[in-house]
Amino acid sequence: MEYVFQLLLFFIYITISSYAADFVQNPDFEIPPANLTTANATAGANSIPGWSVNGTVWYVPLTSSSGGGHAVQLGPNGKISQTIKATGGDDVLHYILSFTVAAQNQDCANNLTALNLTLHDSWDTYASKLIYMQKNSTRNLWERHALYLGQLGERDYVHLQIESVATNSQHNNVTCWPLVDAFTVNTNFLPRWYNGNWMSNGGFEVGPAFLKNSADGIILTSEEEMLESPLQQWSILGTIRYIDSRHYRVPRGEAAVELLSGDPSGVRADFTNLPTKYTYTLNFTVGDANDSCVGDFTVHVQVGSSAVYNFTMHSNGTGSAFKQSLKFKVDEKPSSSRETSITFYSFDEGRTRAGLLCGPVLDSIFLAGSYGERVRPCICNGILLLVFSFFIAFNLHT
Repeated sequence: MEYVFQLLLFFIYITISSYAADFVQNPDFEIPPANLTTANATAGANSIPGWSVNGTVWYVPLTSSSGGGHAVQLGPNGKISQTIKATGGDDVLHYILSFTVAAQNQDCANNLTALNLTLHDSWDTYASKLIYMQKNSTRNLWERHALYLGQLGERDYVHLQIESVATNSQHNNVTCWPLVDAFTVNTNFLPRWYNGNWMSNGGFEVGPAFLKNSADGIILTSEEEMLESPLQQWSILGTIRYIDSRHYRVPRGEAAVELLSGDPSGVRADFTNLPTKYTYTLNFTVGDANDSCVGDFTVHVQVGSSAVYNFTMHSNGTGSAFKQSLKFKVDEKPSSSRETSITFYSFDEGRTRAGLLCGPVLDSIFLAGSYGERVRPCICNGILLLVFSFFIAFNLHT
């Protein structure tokens, strides 16, 4: 039943995401600047349709190996911006931005290409995030990234600005200016819980939108605030890859996460006031993404501030999956608000045959509480029992 709910949620999510391009005007820059000449450089406000432009911004053609089409490259003080408006009607939804970043050459791909994203929403709050291209994380010079835009309702909006960050190549002292392309925005419902699972989005089905023609997943970088993460209900540690079942081995459902690099890399879920009377069972699956990631990997699970459980797997890089389980209790705390964090993390870094970063895959996280020998019933079972009782009562009186 849990799997059916997860699949239903994912298909609803895909249906909503299919209209993602409507949120962003000229998202892939295929509508050229009106004043385009033989030179690539463009400058001046509104020179690229749908976008406000400041500083030096180049409108550049892409090679066929990069998918063709066009992108923009942010040069000195280069900025592009656009206002994204909510279109969910009466629904309040989470808005997630996905976009592609590229380095101008191989030297600039090694953590030397960076950009800064700034958000200013209708509530007059600001947020910013600095993004670096990760070293050896994709097959080419392009990476897919994601950013949480906010929880938006009717008439809400968020103003997005993308700005270049100047970095220098170590080998030839060339300044590395980032390229950006393929912006999409998808919307997700607010967190929901199914079939007695206390862990919302335990299957990682709710997150940023995948591009159909991209086989490298989506790079997600450190985000300590769970409520500001593009991966719903999960804080992000280090660097992870959000992967889909079209291009990777996913243990269950349509999406999972691969722990790539960091000190450590992983995900964390936070809970407030978990009842102390229950014994909790935490089930999850670790494996590999079928991306030739070979080696021994240890996934650590930390519950609260002290208890750490270690799970080691050997990967042949062919899509293995291992179900794991542990039990724990929540300690009594004197404070009125008890927070318990459950963190999955790894210090291991692997490499595929192509030399790309890889690591253990995490999926299918299920948290349940039991009281003595009796598992705490989920709300769906209670509803079924209530319906059945009404059915019996109705038949007894007819």
